[in-house]
Amino acid sequence: MTSEAPLAKVVPTTRTHHGDVFVDDYEWLRDKDSPDTLAYLQAENAYTEAQTEHLAELRQTIFEEIKGRTQETDLSVPTRHDGWWYYSRTVEGQEYALRCRCPLADPDDWTPPELDPTQPIDGEQVLLDSNVEAEGHEFFSLGAFTVSPDGHLLAYSVDVEGDERYTIRVKDLRTGELLGDEITGASAGVTWSGRGTHLFYTTVDDAWRPHRVWRHALGSDAADVLVHEETDERFFAGVGMTHSEQWIVVAASSKITSEVRVLPADDPEGEPRVVWPRREGVEYSLEHAVVGGEDVFLILHNDGAPDFELVSVPVDAPHRRTVVIPGSDEVRLEDVDVFKRQVLVSYRRDALPRVALMRLGDDGFGALTEIDFGEELSSTGVGANAEWDQRLVRVGYASFVTPPSVYDYDVETGERHLRKQVVVRGGYDASQYEQHRTWATAPDGTQVPVSVVARRDTPRDGTAPALLYGYGSYEISIDPAFSISRLSLLDRGFVFAVAHVRGGGEMGRRWYDEGKTLTKRNTFTDFVAAAEHLVAEGWTSADRLVAEGGSAGGLLMGAVANLAPQAFRGILAEVPFVDNLTTILDPSLPLTVIEWDEWGNPLDDPDVYAYMKSYAPYENVGEHAYPAICAVTSLNDTRVLYVEPAKWVARLRATARTERPILLKTEMNAGHGGVSGRYASWHERAWELAWIIDTATQDA
Repeated sequence: MTSEAPLAKVVPTTRTHHGDVFVDDYEWLRDKDSPDTLAYLQAENAYTEAQTEHLAELRQTIFEEIKGRTQETDLSVPTRHDGWWYYSRTVEGQEYALRCRCPLADPDDWTPPELDPTQPIDGEQVLLDSNVEAEGHEFFSLGAFTVSPDGHLLAYSVDVEGDERYTIRVKDLRTGELLGDEITGASAGVTWSGRGTHLFYTTVDDAWRPHRVWRHALGSDAADVLVHEETDERFFAGVGMTHSEQWIVVAASSKITSEVRVLPADDPEGEPRVVWPRREGVEYSLEHAVVGGEDVFLILHNDGAPDFELVSVPVDAPHRRTVVIPGSDEVRLEDVDVFKRQVLVSYRRDALPRVALMRLGDDGFGALTEIDFGEELSSTGVGANAEWDQRLVRVGYASFVTPPSVYDYDVETGERHLRKQVVVRGGYDASQYEQHRTWATAPDGTQVPVSVVARRDTPRDGTAPALLYGYGSYEISIDPAFSISRLSLLDRGFVFAVAHVRGGGEMGRRWYDEGKTLTKRNTFTDFVAAAEHLVAEGWTSADRLVAEGGSAGGLLMGAVANLAPQAFRGILAEVPFVDNLTTILDPSLPLTVIEWDEWGNPLDDPDVYAYMKSYAPYENVGEHAYPAICAVTSLNDTRVLYVEPAKWVARLRATARTERPILLKTEMNAGHGGVSGRYASWHERAWELAWIIDTATQDA
């Protein structure tokens, strides 16, 4: 270990675009196999370890708090499907879950069995023990897990490197033996054909883009058949099945356009047909329903409806549209789950995710009935509903103060049955905490929603330390959610807040459009406005406020560090997209071309280049004081390459004028999601929380 901060060597590389010349001193770090690169990353790790050595006891304390509040031996709520109850369970001391099932005793019983996680379960069949699969590997991720239609076979996929390239295997659940069908180099997902004779899966190109859909005949030595190849580099390809299990769905989508092909599930070797030909800017998805005896597709689309509308089209005449739910400026329709007798509609209104039920009958569609739980801030979502004819539909519910809860909703009576609420050990009392929605004013006058949670006894005089989280890209919303690890902050007097900045999807499609491409700066100024608003309302002060964001949220962190360093005491950037201009200029890098719809194409458009360069964190590191910065990355990340935070930290350390520590921590055996295994992830989060606590509570 060393207390001396590493200084990366300078190897100037010149980048010229649109007449602009940029000299990049640290591009050499992109060579992952170079001994110099690995030596630098290891030196940074040693420095970070030395700088945080004093937090070892606090880290262990927080880990024990997380562990102590978690029900380690636990069961999920069983899900009914074709004569079985399916569930997962965890065992104290084991890193990964076991996927299991037990037989359905009564075909008319829709009440899931109350299984005791500490006792043997009658008739239990362990379908997959991920602890066994993970043996001998430092990283493990389970991708697909899908049982064949007859219930006899399991197709699953595993990644043991963290690079998101999976191996697909098939297990005979009657004998426990693996079949000879093994597929390497695939994406995570796997879809069965209707009779379980074939598997559909995707593979990626050199830029890590899922671009080919394949069909594999089970037990055959014949080469797998290419079903669809997506040649437009902006598009991802994927495959799935409608909930009715009647149609295989082959989808291709960019950030702004989609196209769907369908194939009868019992005719896997047939030719998929296009439902709606792609049109630039039109997105759609579909599900299958039977309405009044007619087979229809329910299509959720944005053709003339920015926040989407739901239409019904005959399976054999998809051009004939009947509007089921019209588009609205007040509601952003997001998804539909279709069953024999009802449709669950997922949408958001007032920046919160909601679910409503719509009955299906011989006379068509019934009225929407929202499933409302009554809290000011909450998240409601569709749960695991595996049967086509669901008499009870399952929904999930949580808030910042209410642990995740699973309900079964009686379609006939509207009654809600609480099946499970996550146990928080140690006497958690939700009444000791409060959550609020407040609104910050952005520089252009836009009102930005901010969610705040704290203990009720937290002072409002600016003395409380605080953590402000943000993301703000890809129309992804950061919704109210409970976190056991967050209690280690709240119980130490912290305020936790989420800035729902533009670029996310909280307030509908307009919210997203106003935080992408040539309006991306709104994401950053919204976040700064939220930070300043928390201070103005007395929740915290600038010298006690830490910001956190990961991936595209890490870009947000890097941008606000340059834009308003005085607003934060510290910044935690996880797998941060901080060298975004370099990445988006290089179409050979993973995921670049598809990202042009999100950021613009700086390679061909000088205006986009100039705009991106004006906010890119790496290019705009300045000779001024910065908050304390901790960047966390993974060597095997295929989405945001380790080189981005490595270059950023090197440039910060060489350029910034600051006495506060700048740290880089690289996990050498992990992917985009960080380390694998629950205990390892708890240790990782404890490490981050200790850094946040130490940074926010140091004397100014």
